Amino acid sequence: MIRTIILFIIIFGLVVISHELGHFLIGRKNGIRVVEFSVGMGPTLFSFTKNGTKYSLKLLPLGGACMFDGEDGVEQEGRSADASEGIAFTDAGVWARIATVFAGPFFNFILAFVVAVILTAFSGADLPVVGNLTEGSAAGAAGLQTGDVITKIGREPIHFYREVMLISSLNQGEDMEITYERGGERRVTTLSPRYSEDDKRYYMGITSGGEYLKCNPLQVFQYGFYEVEYWVKITYKSLRMLVMGQVSKDDVSGPVGIAQLVGESYDQAEKNYGTSYAILAMLEIVVLLSVNLGIMNLLPIPALDGGRLVFMLVEVVRGKPVPPEKEGMVHFAGLVVLMVLMVFIMYNDIMRLMR
Repeated sequence: MIRTIILFIIIFGLVVISHELGHFLIGRKNGIRVVEFSVGMGPTLFSFTKNGTKYSLKLLPLGGACMFDGEDGVEQEGRSADASEGIAFTDAGVWARIATVFAGPFFNFILAFVVAVILTAFSGADLPVVGNLTEGSAAGAAGLQTGDVITKIGREPIHFYREVMLISSLNQGEDMEITYERGGERRVTTLSPRYSEDDKRYYMGITSGGEYLKCNPLQVFQYGFYEVEYWVKITYKSLRMLVMGQVSKDDVSGPVGIAQLVGESYDQAEKNYGTSYAILAMLEIVVLLSVNLGIMNLLPIPALDGGRLVFMLVEVVRGKPVPPEKEGMVHFAGLVVLMVLMVFIMYNDIMRLMR
């Protein structure tokens, strides 16, 4: 239990700090004064002030903040006393503010890529090579054979075998155009998944696959990028399914659910493969969470970075900002809704944990 908590704090803290650090660095680069840079939420455990900025560590390891002077009504005491500390957020140019807000999610993607490169250097890549086929399978009927390399499904490029399995698991019976290579020759076929009454889902009929690739220095960066792209696809597909009502509340997790995932993933990987594989499993969770946080914050929802960017883009089009009091009301309403949603998700996580 203690190990799970420690791992969660390290992983979640790393993802949050990278996000807030993006806001901080680009804001400072554009001359915007930072009132406080904090890690965590709730009561302050430790803090110090340097160059007009308060740096603080808070009790609950569930978030963080980079608060700019003048943003959402936050003003620094004595702000006019030392102009060398920077300007207020509202006094900065619109493109400087856009860059500062966008930097948070962007730094999440940078973190995800760096960790994905490290992960790929140690674990390699699972190439989308067809392994065994079930007898009378849809894949066999479409002409696929063991050793074929799937390069595209529909219009979606394929780089990993797990992408094939993901698309197969989400298929609802639609025909799939499969582009593959055999002996260096590119081929295209149409695969019609077959329904299993026992499992209540459609199958391609590929029971195994994936060919391990030990990446060279250039391939490490190439497949590190593909790794981030893979998690972006999963996040996008998950959001689409959520909007369409194809997932239940039990499929959505908050901090408690994430902590449980961290603990279970580490224990299972350590038990089956050893400590080194458990560490790689933690790195994969870092990539997953960092991509998720980056994408979620770019959604055009009030109180999130994406919602703020919408108002700034409106300012670019109009040539003048939206009145601060009106924008503040919208963000406050969005924050209330997000807090209610967070409480609901945390309650659901706890109830699921107690079953």
